[in-house]
Formats: sequence, C-alpha cells, structure tokens
Amino acid sequence: MKAVICREYGPLSKLDYAETPDPEAGKGMVVIRTEAIGVNYPDGLLVQGQYQMKPPTPFVPGMEVVGTVEAIGPDVSNFTVGDRVAGLGMLGAYAEKIALPVRSIFALPQEVDGADACAMMCAYGTSHHALKQRAQLKAGETICVLGAAGSTGIAAIQISKIFGARVIAVASSPQKRAIAQAAGADEVIGYDDLKGDLKRLTGNRGVDVLFDPVGGDAFDSGCRAMARGGRLLVIGFASGRIPEFPVNLALVKEFSVVGVFWGSFTQHEPELYAANVNELMGWYAEGKIKPHIEGHYPLPQAPQVLERIMARGAAGKLILVPEEVSK
Repeated sequence: MKAVICREYGPLSKLDYAETPDPEAGKGMVVIRTEAIGVNYPDGLLVQGQYQMKPPTPFVPGMEVVGTVEAIGPDVSNFTVGDRVAGLGMLGAYAEKIALPVRSIFALPQEVDGADACAMMCAYGTSHHALKQRAQLKAGETICVLGAAGSTGIAAIQISKIFGARVIAVASSPQKRAIAQAAGADEVIGYDDLKGDLKRLTGNRGVDVLFDPVGGDAFDSGCRAMARGGRLLVIGFASGRIPEFPVNLALVKEFSVVGVFWGSFTQHEPELYAANVNELMGWYAEGKIKPHIEGHYPLPQAPQVLERIMARGAAGKLILVPEEVSK
C-alpha cells in the first residue's frame, strides 16, 4: 500500500509518499481501507518533533480515518468485512490502509459524510470534552473562542450554542470572521484590541470561559479579560509561541487555568469518551452541528496541506483521500 512516511523528524517537506507493507489484522484488530483521512495541527507538530510524544521513526502520521473494514482479527466478532467505520488512533492514518483495535472504531452509517465524521473525532471531540468536562460550560455564560474559524473553533461555537452560552468568536480575517458568524457566533471580532473588545462586549465583566487553541499574544490578552470564577481552557499553541502565565492574575481575578488534552482523555476515560461520541453523533443527526469542510486533497499532497494548517491559512477541516478514491 501507499502511505505518507516520516522517516526522520524535520521539515514537513521531508515526508515521503511511498510503498510500505500492508497492515495485518492481529488479535483484537481490524484493517480498514481508508476513504477519508482527517488532518490536524498536532500531526504537523508530531512530524517536526515538537509534540508531546515522539514515536520512533519511521512512522506514518495521522489520527482520524473513515473507511471500510477489509480484514478482522481472529477474535473480532462485533465487526465484519465490508462494514463502514470511523476510527481513531495515535498514528497510521495517512495511508491507504490502517490497522486499529476494535475499541478505537465505531460503526458509521452510509448517510454520514466521511469528511464530517473525521472532523467530529478530533476537532469536535476536543471542543466537546473541553466545554463539557473541563469548563462545565453553563447556559447564560459568555465564552470567547479564539481561532474561531479553525475546525476546533467552529466546533466550539456550535457546541457552546447547544449549551445555551453566548459566543464571542475571534478570527484573524474578514473571511474567517464570516465563517465563524455562519457557525452561530453571537459576536465576531479580530485580535487587534482583544482585551478591550472583550471588556466592552461584556460590560467590563470579562468572559466566563476562554477557549484558546492559539496561545501567544492572544493568550496574553485574553487572560486579562477573564471574569471572576472563569475558566481559561488551554487547548494548544497554533500561534507558535507557548505563553508564560502571570499567576498573579489568577489570584486577583479568581479564575482557573484548565488544561485540555483530548488524546489523554480518550485513553484514560474510554467510557466517558464513548458517551461523548454518541452525543456528538446524535447532535449531527439532528442537524445541531455541521463541520465546515474546506477541501479534499489527494494523499500525496499531505506535506502541502500540513504547511497550510501550520501557517494558520486554513479554515475548517481539511481532508486527505487516497489516490484511488480521489480519481
């Protein structure tokens, strides 16, 4: 099979699209022929050696996949060859086939778009966990969503509205702000005067929740516009700079800084993660959430797609498709 291979940590341009052995369906595993592959910001960090984990090279990056079961392990009884499924792993998705444990996949109805399903795993999964379990967002609260036109940002807007919150979305360009507004944001602003705008829009009270996948200067400004008893969600650092937090602000303003590591959550609380997936799929079926898919790209273009995401040039979700699917 063909796959995108990271042979050594370094620039994204060094990713190699090449032949590699087909995966096998061992005990408790299934092999999936991929139909759609999700691309995520952490994928780019990983292959550059900048992520929390550093797997031995060579490896195939990628976490999210939708496809068809091609082979099952000897002890697998809850899936059969030909089933359409969505799956999540730490590695291996940027390929024509992937082997995953049965606990990491779930049946996917034919009517669910494959790209939407990819978006609902990492992007919507992260935002859902952040807002439900970590922030415990309540109806009537005000949330500020940074990076609001990204896939996690759009998810955060839509899920916040389901919870009954008021959403202030922050995005860097008029085009991105229009996308955030279409996703359901109540107010849409830029980054130029973030602290001042948040104070103005909340009557000088500040925001109850700050959803921050950006870090850098936006974090510095946002943490100065927190309400008493607020929760500042640390999602990631798309700006490229990990900020230093002035802890005196948390003391004086009595707000909490809350880390959100969705990958750890899925590993340590699998039953709660499964319940979250079911809730997300239910909202999708009811039309309450809908991912914004910017585009589908052939699998060999993975380096270029990752470059766009790392440069914060993308809006919504980007999807890779195997060459045989894209033809």
